[in-house]
Amino acid sequence: MGVDEQHPDSADTRITRSARTRLRLMGSAGGQLSGSGPVRLALGQAVAELGALGGMIHVRDPHQGVMRLVASVGLPDSLMAGWETLTDEDSAAPVSCVRYGTQVWTPPPPDVPHRAPLSSSGRSSQGDFPPGVGSLPSGSGVASVPVITADGEPVGALSAVMEEPDELDDARCEFLRRVADWVAGYLRPARPAATDVEHERHPLGGDAVGSAVWRMNDGLLALDDQARLTFANPAALKLLGSSAQEVLGTVLWDHPVVRDTGMAACHGRAVTTRAPAGFDTRWPGRPGWYHARCDPAPDGLVIHITDITERRTEEAEQSAAQRTAAERVMRMGELTSALAEALTVQDVVKAVADRMLPPFGATGLICQLIENGRLRMVGSAGYPEEFLETVQKLMVADMSAIVQVLSSRTPTFLSTPREYAEQHPDAAGYLHRSGMKAWAFLPLIASDQQIGYCVVSFSRPRHFSEEDRSLLIALSGLVAQALERARLYDAEHTRAQELQRGLLPRTLPVVPAVTAEARYLPASEGVQVGGDWYDIIPLSGERVALVIGDVMGHGLSEAATMGRLRTAVHTLADLELPPDELLTHLNDLVGDLGDDFYATCLYTVYDPVTNRCAFARAGHPPLAIVHPDGTAHFPHVDADPPLGAASPPFEIHEVRVPEGSQLVLYTDGLVESAAVDIDEGMVRLAQALTRAAAPAADPSGAACAPASAPTTLHDPGRLCDAVISALVPEQAATHDDAALLIARTRSMAPDRVVSWALPDGPIAAAEARHHVTEQLSTWQLDELAMTTELLVSELVGNVVRHAKGPPRLRLLYGRTLICEVSDASLTTPRIRRAAETDEGGRGLQLVAALSDRWGMRFMATGKCIWTEQALPSPAHPAAA
Repeated sequence: MGVDEQHPDSADTRITRSARTRLRLMGSAGGQLSGSGPVRLALGQAVAELGALGGMIHVRDPHQGVMRLVASVGLPDSLMAGWETLTDEDSAAPVSCVRYGTQVWTPPPPDVPHRAPLSSSGRSSQGDFPPGVGSLPSGSGVASVPVITADGEPVGALSAVMEEPDELDDARCEFLRRVADWVAGYLRPARPAATDVEHERHPLGGDAVGSAVWRMNDGLLALDDQARLTFANPAALKLLGSSAQEVLGTVLWDHPVVRDTGMAACHGRAVTTRAPAGFDTRWPGRPGWYHARCDPAPDGLVIHITDITERRTEEAEQSAAQRTAAERVMRMGELTSALAEALTVQDVVKAVADRMLPPFGATGLICQLIENGRLRMVGSAGYPEEFLETVQKLMVADMSAIVQVLSSRTPTFLSTPREYAEQHPDAAGYLHRSGMKAWAFLPLIASDQQIGYCVVSFSRPRHFSEEDRSLLIALSGLVAQALERARLYDAEHTRAQELQRGLLPRTLPVVPAVTAEARYLPASEGVQVGGDWYDIIPLSGERVALVIGDVMGHGLSEAATMGRLRTAVHTLADLELPPDELLTHLNDLVGDLGDDFYATCLYTVYDPVTNRCAFARAGHPPLAIVHPDGTAHFPHVDADPPLGAASPPFEIHEVRVPEGSQLVLYTDGLVESAAVDIDEGMVRLAQALTRAAAPAADPSGAACAPASAPTTLHDPGRLCDAVISALVPEQAATHDDAALLIARTRSMAPDRVVSWALPDGPIAAAEARHHVTEQLSTWQLDELAMTTELLVSELVGNVVRHAKGPPRLRLLYGRTLICEVSDASLTTPRIRRAAETDEGGRGLQLVAALSDRWGMRFMATGKCIWTEQALPSPAHPAAA
């Protein structure tokens, strides 16, 4: 194209050797180039051969009467801006050479003397700098030759910016002409309606399409099969950040701005599949999103780049709205579930604060319920304590917003503090203290009854949409129903707790044999009362009964059964029955209640004189004993079945308990749960008792706490608290109630207990009176000597007359003076009503009159009749 390949040396004498070499290079490379490659090759070779400062190629657009710059070499963009488009009326060298069909040169600026025309051969002409065109380098000019096709049609101009254009000889002029002829083959229009440059810029359609493509806002790039740019419209050039001269003919991926967009991968997919491929990407240096679509073309690929920022923003907003709606639906579902599970009023308030406020972006909540004609605040969130105190001190009539909601039973929505103040001027004095900027006042209506109101508030002004209003109103109905249920639950739970407290001992009796403390823990879940109970019952002879039990199940019937059992135990204990017989009677009582009633029980009797503990248990966890050294153990005895399922007799067990030991009675709720079986629970109980009751150690490491040291071992109350804290942590959810009774044992001082064996005969009474007189004198209780002698005489006389076996007398000096007379007979004495003429039958009446209390108990060897007398006021009871 432009190089005579049939006669390559026909004009070689007219050009230099280097020029011939350049022309051969162009001829050999031309078939391997596409797009703007040939144009750039020709322009580069021309500039190099002529030693020019730079070069330009313009293409003529006859339909618009302009010439457009399609390529430049060696010149900065600032100088080329004025040469981008030249009109047919311009006198610039590129336009003039096309107009006249000959070589034209534009002289240097006026300060450089004009010398000679471009060439001495052929026609030549002079042109001017185009008006408005940017200046060229100082002292330079432009030499232009027309680019004429083989058909004789001028399609453009090849120009060289020369420092000395008039020095071009014939050889260089001939070289420049041959280069122009070679370029002409590549600028030949593909269609009559478009110029060569427009064909290169938009090879996809006619003039209308080309014009539209050139002016479209979307970027359009054309690539050849080597991924070199053959076309870029202005929008695409703007994205690339380069001019057409800089990008045409270059590989697209070589541009840094394209490397990180994923364009190469999309190009590869389109080329491989020969099908369109597209993707969304961020464009480097730009804030928005773009969609790039790669469409295969016959000679390469067309890339269409569209700004989709607005669409992506809309999609993001829609997606965010959908996520918000989905999250709100999820939160509302969670709120509904939480309200359904809430038991107490506080549970409901917490559920509303945790589940209802966040979906709306709310930050504050106040709930007040109507009780006995007054408003009571049942919960709040997000408000300063000072503001809440102010609100509670105000009369309802002073808060018109609340009055409006309660009287109209319709919600009120206030979007700004100004709107609030305008509608309710009375709030001006306290509104600013709330820290809120928008409010939704919602009436609480359950079963068509106004039960109160709640306020959902916001820390910023808020416009309430119709959706917001409808949803808040609907949710307020759910909250009202939940609060009404919770209020009934709280009332029932309060009554149940009062019933439970009424069935348990208010205080434990003070007895000399033990120091005792008890703890009761109701189940944290559920409103029904449990059947756990405990008691301490004073017995004769300074003995004490410790009892604990558990009616299986929860409810009022179980609580009633517990009350009946506790009463029965008191009654049977007053009869001085041993533990096994007492449980036998309780078993009969529970059995009479029906097949569905069962109970467990542990009954223990501690004797401070012998330091022995006798006990029997029916299905109950075993007794735990903490010794004075802090070690804990469970006596290894088998348990009988629970009451109601047992077949008497029950086993009775007896252990010796050192003074200062702790007797620990408990129910299964303390050691057993769904997560902990009873065996593991008892191990944990023993460990807790051992840790809590361990005596203090001196600095040397030896246990040295004296008996009087105020350690947990000496304080049953502290030991109770330590065990509860270890086994039932605070705030832990429990499904069963639990009871714990701990008693620290004391012994009767040996010098406060005396006993004598009496002869079996009439002399026994006189000997008994003698012993009593001497012993009471020793104890300095002479005031009781006469009365005690009468009591002893009557009791011993009854044994001699009506019983069998040698009698035995025992005196105990404790809180009272106890006189006991025992024998081997199992006959029960009874009071008779003697006639006026009867000589006998008044003995027990005399005993009852002279003593404060009297009674009888059976023993393994017979029976014992006992009396108690109050001590004179100066006297002091014996201490352990």
